[in-house]
Amino acid sequence: MRLFNTILFLLVTLFSGIGNLAAQDSSAVQWTLHSKKIADKQYEISLTGSIRSGWHLYAKDSAEGLAGISLLYNDSTIMAAEPVINATFTAIKDPVFENTQKSVTTGPVTLTQTIRFTKEEAPSLRIKLAYETGDKDNFIPEEQKLTVTLNAEAAGKVTNRIKIPSIDLQHSLTNCGTSASLETSTKSTGLWKLFLLGFLGGLVALLTPCVFPMIPLTVSFFTKKATSKKAGVSNAFLYGFFIFLIYVLLSLPFHFLDKLNPEILNNISTNVYLNVFFFVIFLFFAYSFFGFYEITLPAGLSSKADSKASVGNIMGIFFMALTLALVSFSCTGPILGSLLAGSLTNDGGAMQLTMGMGGFGLALALPFGLFALFPNWLNSLPKSGGWLNTVKVVLGFFELALAFKFLSNADLVKHWGLLKREIFIGLWIIIGVLLTLYLFGKIRFPHDSPIKKLARGRVIFGLAVAAFTVYLLPGVTNTKYANLKLISGFPPPLYYSIYAKDECVLGLNCSHDYEEGLKMAKAEHKPILLDFTGYACVNCRRMEENVWSQDDVYRVLKDSFIVISLYVDDKKQLPAAQQFSYTTKEGIEKDIVTVGDKWSTFETENFSNNSQPLYALLNTDEVLLARPVGYTPSAKEYLEWLRCGLQAAK
Repeated sequence: MRLFNTILFLLVTLFSGIGNLAAQDSSAVQWTLHSKKIADKQYEISLTGSIRSGWHLYAKDSAEGLAGISLLYNDSTIMAAEPVINATFTAIKDPVFENTQKSVTTGPVTLTQTIRFTKEEAPSLRIKLAYETGDKDNFIPEEQKLTVTLNAEAAGKVTNRIKIPSIDLQHSLTNCGTSASLETSTKSTGLWKLFLLGFLGGLVALLTPCVFPMIPLTVSFFTKKATSKKAGVSNAFLYGFFIFLIYVLLSLPFHFLDKLNPEILNNISTNVYLNVFFFVIFLFFAYSFFGFYEITLPAGLSSKADSKASVGNIMGIFFMALTLALVSFSCTGPILGSLLAGSLTNDGGAMQLTMGMGGFGLALALPFGLFALFPNWLNSLPKSGGWLNTVKVVLGFFELALAFKFLSNADLVKHWGLLKREIFIGLWIIIGVLLTLYLFGKIRFPHDSPIKKLARGRVIFGLAVAAFTVYLLPGVTNTKYANLKLISGFPPPLYYSIYAKDECVLGLNCSHDYEEGLKMAKAEHKPILLDFTGYACVNCRRMEENVWSQDDVYRVLKDSFIVISLYVDDKKQLPAAQQFSYTTKEGIEKDIVTVGDKWSTFETENFSNNSQPLYALLNTDEVLLARPVGYTPSAKEYLEWLRCGLQAAK
């Protein structure tokens, strides 16, 4: 039973750590916090706790997993001595722990700890205080986040502005920009583009060895087993509908995540560990497509679904569809993974994923209904053979190229400097050369059939890949031709280069901090182009490389604006003095720890938007000159918007 209590304690601790649900005034212990400077870069931190009547605080007990009181500072440069706890602890028979003896105190309790900065002193510190409390019926671990001021004068100079009262989305100085109807239309168009991409991905999946042979077999099964042609067609369409439904249902959990926190999907898509994980997984998928091994789901899953395929008519058809989805995973999984990762990086919304998955499911479902309706079409299908494995290997090369995109995302947001733009493009050139050699029969993989004669389609596709590879070559040079507009958004930005370049996009007058950029604008008497961007944002790169680089647009940006580019996915930690807790307009307390935390919250709070790119024009009084706009691929429209804002600034 002691083991059960220990496990219960760990579970309670885990869930209580998800968020600081109880405020200080509702906690079992009320704390006061003080600091005193005792030497250069050395301080004494003291906490005094008053415990609510009827409650007690536990001492450390490693045998039961009780941690006692612990302090964690937000500054990694701090060296902390062992805390000194002053309290009267007594042994009680604790009913929560089956009347075993526990050492507890009912207060008061004081904790003193000496800290020393190994680098520059911070004017204030945020402290995470954790401990365990209980009464005769309950055991509750508590966690509180406190702030202690070490240097009041220096702390007063730190600016942590998030909400700017003068920014009013409903009352910009001009009406040019994105109207509500245009914004809705743009989002709708983007959703249908993702649906189309998903549909194209599904068509590619149809040509893989896991799916293609199933089409004639399944259609023949429905048409021959049915009591009438009408029933056969009806069952085949129902089978297709269930395939579509299964893939749509896979996206539903992301809608719940999106509701919990509008920024959560964007955070997921730019998470360093997740991007590295995708990199490894896509390498794994690529080598599977090359034929070195097979990826299959646990046999129990598909066999259980298959065993229920005969249960009733409608339910049996549903489980047949589920069996297809599970059995074909080795071919559809990598394509779905690409769709999942791509959708999450497009504005960070779950609806994009649903549309992409819906398009994918529809493409897989259509053949079963159409061939059941027109069974003679089955005779026109090409026979299964070595060409299916060729399709699979080609997909493996595409997966390999895409894998480096995820590693690049992690590299950019963490500033590792591993995959500079030219290195990334160089890897794609190598992959392109290898794919070209494969298509012309110079390279073979384990399951390839001997090539007696190159098919015309294979030659044409090989020439296209070779031409694309040649197109990539200028991308590794330090010339004006390095801007490869055809693939803009996929490689790292132009400034992330092995050649020495200005970190400002295209060498514009820029800042990566709002307050610093505002000072620049006031000093130069220029309006501000506020650019909410991201290192992993594809459309942001497309705007910079295809629109901002246009001569007329570039001239206006260079001569007339201060560009403030705020990267919402920057994982660099803020200095300890600049970390803080912020309560959003929805009443949610959020810890601002990284640069990206600050600017993503800044965007959401001031512009009620969490997508990138987002552009806003402000004057030096921080008033909107025009309505904000998002991705605008037309350089003419974007230039008109810039000029409209400039006119309002006069």
